[in-house]
Amino acid sequence: MSELTAGTGITELAGLAYLTPELILIGAASVLIVLDLLFRRKEVVAFAGVLGCLAAMFASAALFVSTDNATVLSGMFVFDGYGVFFKLFFFLTCILTIGMSLRYLEIEGVAFGEYYALLLFATAGMAFMASAADLIVLFLGLELMTLSTYVLIGIKRESLRSNEAAIKYFLLGGFSTAFLLYGIALVYGLTGTTQIDAVAALLAEGEGVGGAMTLLPVALLVVGFGFKISAAPFHMWAPDVYEGAPTAVTAFLSVGSKIAGFAALGRVLSVAFRPVPEMWTTLLIGLAVLSIGLGSILALTQTNIKRMLAYSSIAHAGFALLGVIAGGREGLMSMMVYLFIYGLMTLGAFSVVIALRSEGVAGEDLEEYEGLAKLHPVASAAMLVFMFSLVGIPPTAGFVAKFSVFMAAIRAGHTPLAVIGVVFSVISAFFYLRVVVLMYMKEPRKEVPLTTSLPLKIVLAITVGAIVLLGVYPAPLLDLATAAMTGWEQAPVVATGVLP
Repeated sequence: MSELTAGTGITELAGLAYLTPELILIGAASVLIVLDLLFRRKEVVAFAGVLGCLAAMFASAALFVSTDNATVLSGMFVFDGYGVFFKLFFFLTCILTIGMSLRYLEIEGVAFGEYYALLLFATAGMAFMASAADLIVLFLGLELMTLSTYVLIGIKRESLRSNEAAIKYFLLGGFSTAFLLYGIALVYGLTGTTQIDAVAALLAEGEGVGGAMTLLPVALLVVGFGFKISAAPFHMWAPDVYEGAPTAVTAFLSVGSKIAGFAALGRVLSVAFRPVPEMWTTLLIGLAVLSIGLGSILALTQTNIKRMLAYSSIAHAGFALLGVIAGGREGLMSMMVYLFIYGLMTLGAFSVVIALRSEGVAGEDLEEYEGLAKLHPVASAAMLVFMFSLVGIPPTAGFVAKFSVFMAAIRAGHTPLAVIGVVFSVISAFFYLRVVVLMYMKEPRKEVPLTTSLPLKIVLAITVGAIVLLGVYPAPLLDLATAAMTGWEQAPVVATGVLP
């Protein structure tokens, strides 16, 4: 992908056609608010939300198949395979989160219809972030996502823990947004534009390049994105927010929000600042090493599985950063593959946690998993698959994910980073396999009921099946990532007024 231009002959109406998936989600979310007033049964609202996500998914796939890359709306929005890849996963994440939430919200006593509308609004924000060709559009998408998640985290209004998590996320989120906006302002001050590809063109010509004057906005943007992807040392919010938020929201946050941050980070650094890789590569190397190390070590001492998975997500952010550091098509492809697999196994793990939630049982303390294999063998087998995959043990998909980013780092000349990743993968095996040991090698202390529903069973079946299938036969995912990155180095085709 080279310079993004609006071109002549593009009508604003034709440009809006490329925003069909996002508009469908926003429209569906608005409809859900009305349905919440009309129907007492929230299953109707949830089902309508799933239909909205499926419609957006179909629209994205149809546009990708029938059109070429295009930049529209005066160069502020880009439609390309990179954005479509992430959008499809965002829509899938929203669908799976809705499936996880139905029964869980009833148990928690927060079965509110606006919950599903907020999920769709947040997903729409993620979609805008993935296709933003301008830093202002990226910021607007980010705010739509974060404002929705602020409310979702604190939706258990009677829970002090949930309220505390929402306040912490709100305060630290606002703090990180200030860094991001300051970075955007400095980029505009140096280059006179906020369009991502235009920034790259000016930097390539030497305009606005001034050592520390260029490094400062890059550093500020990395800090802002570092918070969103919960990379160390900007991870402080993650353990408390993950623990305090409703478990279904935690799953959505740890997957959707994190991957949206990576989608934006990958585009901004690999396109806008492609002419000056030395400005950001060193920063990301520091973040990756800190994230992998701190996340893996601090997870060792956790007794709450949600906090353990929070520190685990910090470590996985470091692994995914290896793909961004490697750069180029192969590096970004490895990042995309890693994040896709990470999302599936994380959603699956949280699904098991939700299945253990019942009256009097939170399903969060590790001691509640003792002897679980004797009580609930199917749920235990599913959790075993997710834990093995999070470690990276073959033949699960987690092995494919880590192998892809390690190989990308090695080919880009960052072999020490790959070695560090392998070492800490071994260390992380302790806290993942500890869950397996508790389930299969301990006697149950008490009866732990299993609360499932048909949607939750479907979520577990999809995630387990995908982790096993992609571990044995990863070609479909690799082919999808390759197709998504086709034309990354080429200029997008300008829309002609009528979609082909």
